Amino acid sequence: MSSPAPDAPQRSGSRGSYAKGVARRQEILDRAIEVFAQRGGQRTSLRAIAQEVGVTHAALTHYFGSLDELLVAVYREKERRGDASPPPASVSPAEMMRISAADNRAIPGMVQLYSTLVASALDGAHPAAHAFATERFSALRESLAARVRELQASGDLRADVPPDLVAALVIAASDGLQTQWLLDDAVDHEAALRLLGTLLEAPSA
Repeated sequence: MSSPAPDAPQRSGSRGSYAKGVARRQEILDRAIEVFAQRGGQRTSLRAIAQEVGVTHAALTHYFGSLDELLVAVYREKERRGDASPPPASVSPAEMMRISAADNRAIPGMVQLYSTLVASALDGAHPAAHAFATERFSALRESLAARVRELQASGDLRADVPPDLVAALVIAASDGLQTQWLLDDAVDHEAALRLLGTLLEAPSA
């Protein structure tokens, strides 16, 4: 039987190191989610965040590169964990955003983190935040517009409104109401979205 190739153990070791690296990154991300759920996304240094998370600045830089990349990773991971089965086909875009708003209200820090990322995306100096926001808005508009078309075809939504504009309007309403709620928790984010959904319903025969 031929001897193993000289580099076989090294490949095995590399796989082990890679797996450990993935696990370590996840550990840091888990702790970061806890931190940001409490503190929100206030701008600070990566070094200060590392101290709060309980790791070295070098470790945080190694796994996430920059503060923006860390913020994006935290939000995406939290969003992934919250993903449930798709809503029923009868649920309108406004109702979908209302349900999401209800979930978000339970973790104000993550709402603040999302708002921080969107604000950072606008100034042109934060490429990771810009990519996150533009990709998210694009995907969400596409998804909601598709839902509008389905509901228009079934007669559940007004047929005289452009699906793409309805999608953009629902997102704008949800995000704007979310910001108002952060500033004043008396603002009824959910009720306003429910009203928007009613306004978009097909008129009764």
